[in-house]
Amino acid sequence: MTRTWKMIAGVGLVALAATAASAAYAQAQPADQATPKSFNWEIKDGKRVPKGQRQVNADGSWREEIRQGKCLTIKEKSAAGEYKETRKCD
Repeated sequence: MTRTWKMIAGVGLVALAATAASAAYAQAQPADQATPKSFNWEIKDGKRVPKGQRQVNADGSWREEIRQGKCLTIKEKSAAGEYKETRKCD
């Protein structure tokens, strides 16, 4: 009977060690992975952030330019809430 308990305890310790090792390996991997270039957003601090260069003014209006290949998308929003999007392709 004691031999069976030793075998069960040994298997349990091996399983516990494997679980701890896999958790340590998962934490060691880098958190900031590169977002593919075809996506229009990237991940910063675990959140999606648009890739464009957004310029925000003091009155709350903003302008953002996003380049995808030969095309340029310009997104603008006024302080009054009017949204305008323009696309130019060369």
